[in-house]
Amino acid sequence: MRRIDALAAERPDDPEALAEAGGARDSAGLESWAEQLYVRALDAGLAEPYRSQVTIQLASTIRNLGRPEESIALLDAHFGDQPEHELAAAASAFRALALTSAGRQVEAVAELLITLAPTLPRYRRSVRAYGRDLVGLPEE
Repeated sequence: MRRIDALAAERPDDPEALAEAGGARDSAGLESWAEQLYVRALDAGLAEPYRSQVTIQLASTIRNLGRPEESIALLDAHFGDQPEHELAAAASAFRALALTSAGRQVEAVAELLITLAPTLPRYRRSVRAYGRDLVGLPEE
């Protein structure tokens, strides 16, 4: 963490440096501090692909801090209209964790089934349909 902090100190307003410092705090279990740095990085205009990565990291941290609904909202706001985003499946995994933390286990299972379905060699349509049915979504 000291090395990252030293590098970040050379670029105190750099969004990527703030994000790296946040990640170091997160890895060290200093989630409240990590949250502040992640938010600063995003507010400072962190660009892609780091913006999406930090959004997932922030959502995970927020969930770990006991705010799963806020975590879900953050992921929905960033990835909700980007189902083809390269990190969409990762975002779904963290969204499912937040759903579970919020006591919404059936929605979490549905999220995972719907995300998993396209990767299956067989039974894609069935798994997707069952996932959608769990949460009352019509078949496509």
